[in-house]
Amino acid sequence: MKVGLVCPYSFDAPGGVQFHIRDLAERLIAHGHPASVLAPAEEGTEVPEYVESVGGAVPVRYNGSVARLAFGPVAAARTQRWLAAGDFDVLHIHEPFAPSVGLIALRLAEVPVVATFHSAQERSRAMQLAYPLVRPGLERISARIAVSEDARRTVVEHLGGDAVVIPNGVNTRTFAGAPREPAWQGTPEAPTIAFLGRLDESRKGLPVLLGAVEQIRKRHPGARFLVAGRGDLDGALAGLGEHAGAVEGLGGISDAEKAALLASVDVYVAPQTGGESFGIVLVEAMSAGTTVVASDLSAFRRVLDDGGSGFLFSTGDSESLADTVCRAIEDVTERDARRRYAASAVIRFDWDEVAARILDVYAMVQQSPEEPSAPSAGRRMLGRIFGRGDTP
Repeated sequence: MKVGLVCPYSFDAPGGVQFHIRDLAERLIAHGHPASVLAPAEEGTEVPEYVESVGGAVPVRYNGSVARLAFGPVAAARTQRWLAAGDFDVLHIHEPFAPSVGLIALRLAEVPVVATFHSAQERSRAMQLAYPLVRPGLERISARIAVSEDARRTVVEHLGGDAVVIPNGVNTRTFAGAPREPAWQGTPEAPTIAFLGRLDESRKGLPVLLGAVEQIRKRHPGARFLVAGRGDLDGALAGLGEHAGAVEGLGGISDAEKAALLASVDVYVAPQTGGESFGIVLVEAMSAGTTVVASDLSAFRRVLDDGGSGFLFSTGDSESLADTVCRAIEDVTERDARRRYAASAVIRFDWDEVAARILDVYAMVQQSPEEPSAPSAGRRMLGRIFGRGDTP
């Protein structure tokens, strides 16, 4: 089975969606299914050999963040060539209604289309206004996947219909077997607490964590905070005073370094304040055997089985975060019980399980292919927006 995977977001600054698509492509190839990924990427960006670039992207504020998206006549022409050369059996488009290359591919598709929805959003006026525009695309999708119940709810509320929930995949054995880095390991007197995320995105919650530093260090004076991610950390530390020295910026780190960091620290903190549909880094930390402390967003609650696999604190509340981190450090019995629970719970997120379920969806749409709907005014409008005057 030849599979074409379409990523709306640029590989210049990869995030959870890009990593998911990359890992899925590699798992498909390993199982004998030729796969190719179409995505934005600036010239010179190092990408795997199975990734085809549509060219550079432009930053667009989307879903509470700034995403790098690609659209226009050049992207449309490259997408059309990729589809023709690929001769795919199934086209798998991620975030098909993001204003990017996925929407172009959806309009041009002539094979069964599987769509995966990653985002979780509250009821959106913008989505309501856009519905007439995206409705023709819905008719071309043979099967929908949502990565979480929160993402599924977004699909139901904004687009109608339903979606099967298949979570993001994690190479759990990679994290379980990751080597520990002595410089990142803590001691009973100086526990280490890690944060991973873009420092310039407020919804990732770094200010919430930094607001808890002083309170945590009152109970654990030797506590160290390891912050990994791109962005200006110095500015964020300005208000910490004497405690700023306890926060160490690691900058952007590689996949191998991330696995080692999660395997080494005593606590991983996920202080996100919203806009999360899943929480893949929670699964990675759980797989590495790390104690997880996370904000009580509904998506995080689901991943952590309402606290069975980790500790939850009140979203956006630095005092609650500090109390919870201290409890996780001090209550060894409870901490170890949750880590044991997490070690078994992560199995459902392993790529062996996730890829098998996605392949079942591919097989289903191939058995009952649906003919793409006829051109309509809505599809012609998509063509004008994304670089073609009409649909083929």
